[in-house]
Amino acid sequence: MTNKQKTEALPQRKPRALLTVKDVAVLDACSEKTVRRAIAAGLLEVVRIDPGGRLLRIDPAAHAAYRASSNS
Repeated sequence: MTNKQKTEALPQRKPRALLTVKDVAVLDACSEKTVRRAIAAGLLEVVRIDPGGRLLRIDPAAHAAYRASSNS
């Protein structure tokens, strides 16, 4: 098997678009402050993406898990 055949055999994954705090606030019809409170309480998992750790991004799967747990 050549290298080209090996790479063609691998499943192609699309990079997932991460959500911002503002995106989650719009989707949940709440304020950004409410989303930040959920993050601070450990209810919503985030990824810090810049070297200083200031920029927060939320994986759509983490957001779905948060919504599922808050609706129970």
